[in-house]
Formats: sequence, C-alpha cells, structure tokens
Amino acid sequence: MPPMIKHPFSQVGTWQLLKNGLRRLGDQEMRSRFRQVSFQEKQDGSLLTEADLQMQKHTQHFLRQHWPEFAFLGEEMTAAEQEAALQNPFGCWVFDPVDGTSNFASGIPVYSASLALLIQGRLVVGLVYDPDRDELFAARLGQGAELNDQQLIAKTAKKTLKQTSGLIDFKRLEPELAIRIIQDNPYGSQRSFGSVALDWCWVAAGRGHLYLHGSQHLWDYAAGYLILHEAGGQSCTLDGESVFTAKVQKRSAVAATTPELFEQWQSYLQIPQR
Repeated sequence: MPPMIKHPFSQVGTWQLLKNGLRRLGDQEMRSRFRQVSFQEKQDGSLLTEADLQMQKHTQHFLRQHWPEFAFLGEEMTAAEQEAALQNPFGCWVFDPVDGTSNFASGIPVYSASLALLIQGRLVVGLVYDPDRDELFAARLGQGAELNDQQLIAKTAKKTLKQTSGLIDFKRLEPELAIRIIQDNPYGSQRSFGSVALDWCWVAAGRGHLYLHGSQHLWDYAAGYLILHEAGGQSCTLDGESVFTAKVQKRSAVAATTPELFEQWQSYLQIPQR
C-alpha cells in the first residue's frame, strides 16, 4: 500500500475551513444566480454562465489566500494553463465551478461545484457541493467519505442488476454499446441527471446503483471518484483501467455502489478483469 501523502487537510480545523469555504462560495456565486442566469455558447457548443466565471474567480482567490503552495486547474482555463498547473511539484487543485451548466442555465436544480486536490499524482481531497439541496459530499484519502459531516458508506439492499437504478449517459457511449443496453434493459430503471460530479456522489449514497459514462474530463470526475472510492464503491473504465489519471484527458467511467453489483456490471459490459 503506498504511503500516505501529507497535506494540511488532515487537520480538523483546516478541513472545516475548506468545506465551509466551498459551501459559502457555492451559495454566494451559484445558488444566488440560479433561475436568473444568462449564458453564452463556447466554441465546443457547451454553455458558459456568469456563475461559472464568478465561481471560478472567487474560489481560486479563496484557495490562493489560504494555500498558495498549490496550483489551480479550472475548467475555464486554456489547455496550456491546465497542463502547467498539473506540473506544480507541491500539488494542484482541480475545479469545476458549475458541473451541470446546461441544467443550471435551463433552471433544472441538478448542478454542483467539484473540487479535488492532487499531490504527487494522487487524489488526496475531494469535495462536491450541491447548493440546491445544501449537500456537501467530501473525502480525504484513507480517511473515508462524508455527507454534511456525517460518515458516508456506499451500501444498498439491491443484490442483482435487475433490482438496480442505473445512471447512464447514452450520449457519449459507442452506438453499439448504447443499443445493446437499450435492448437488454439490464437494470430495473434508468436515469441521466446531467451532473457528473453528483452522479458519482449519488452512487456512493445509494441513490443510483450502477453508473456508466463514455467520456469525462478530469475536473468532472476527480472529486466524485475519490468520494465514491472512500465510501467503499468501485469503478473502472470500459477498458478495465483506473478511471483516475493525473492527466487532462477524457475517461470513460463504469461504477457501482457495492463490489457485488460492480462485478455483475463489469460482467454484463464485458470489461476485462485486471
């Protein structure tokens, strides 16, 4: 087992400062603008709102003020800036200011802020804040996961795929796989909520039991990945690799709330065991 990495958030006071800061900024910059939002379309066709820009600006300022040693990688940065941030020897924050911007811009109350800390290529801290429900999911490497300061353990009474709810993003799957899943209907019900970070957290909380997504950015999944794994859930890519990699590259994601369901889900999706 690799040695633990030292970071300031092993201390209760510093950990609480970080959690309180993200919650305050989420309420101030996101929730206050919800339903009164203007947006523009980026070159890739995705949306950008004032909340994205202000949330990133003020969160970066907050983090730099308290922990200036860590670099900052935000979604609304150039690829060159993101790569440079990952090279910082002390560590790097990875931040998505509004995960679920399309929902946010459409008045759908399913969106979140996602913040992770990478040190020496490993995820050591992850937080996902849902302002609409005032839910803060959080985790520290080797110290478990929590929801609003209460321990979060990934569990469900569901034993077979046919009993489960699957959180499935069909849009980014290969057509052949998407069609097979639609025809087979291997789970009990299916949902797609539109916030990757919340998808990971909700699987950890047992609100959905299976997960499948064909292409996620590092800032989409980093915090949720750590939260799910620290809660006891499991994941891999469609190729059977670790979803997390300390690189700015898109990754597929397969996950489940319990090891038993994860094994069944892998088997159904024909993922090689590694």
